[in-house]
Amino acid sequence: MSETSDILAVAKAAGKKGPPPVHLWNPPYCGEMDMRIARDGTWFHEGTPIGRAPLVRLFASILKLEDGRYYLVTPVEKLGITVEDAPFIVVDFRLEEGEHGAELTFTTNVGDEVTAGPDHPMRMGRDPTTPNPAPYVMVRRGLEARVDRKSFYRLIELGEVAEHAGEAWFGLWSRGTFFPVMREADLVG
Repeated sequence: MSETSDILAVAKAAGKKGPPPVHLWNPPYCGEMDMRIARDGTWFHEGTPIGRAPLVRLFASILKLEDGRYYLVTPVEKLGITVEDAPFIVVDFRLEEGEHGAELTFTTNVGDEVTAGPDHPMRMGRDPTTPNPAPYVMVRRGLEARVDRKSFYRLIELGEVAEHAGEAWFGLWSRGTFFPVMREADLVG
């Protein structure tokens, strides 16, 4: 049995009982796996894109970030993989009114849904290929999703200015938490 089929069998079995508890698993490191998550969110195995969405979701369910490295883990093995940026991509979001005002709920390319707030903070990074900001949202256990460009443009339309760290910032509100995007003084327009 190959390392890929071994890890798939364990993930499928664990997934039948709900999300696998990868945060509780601390197996020994077994080496590197020829798997890569490209910046655009495409998963590759041995240089070939994985075209089956259920298979990608299965791998995503056993992904773990530990000491700055990404691994696919089972209770008995841990295999290193390469992630070019964030492991997930936000492909859509919806705005709803909740108990604490606006709620931004994000959907990722692997089917996760998270609502930005204290448990799922947003942060602004920079796109390494352009001077543009790149927003990220925490999905689970240290794993982030980068917000795709079309969703980012829609988000910016919802932004407003609020005080942050003693200055006026343009940003977004979700679940009563303000997520700064850029200082108001730096806005062009």
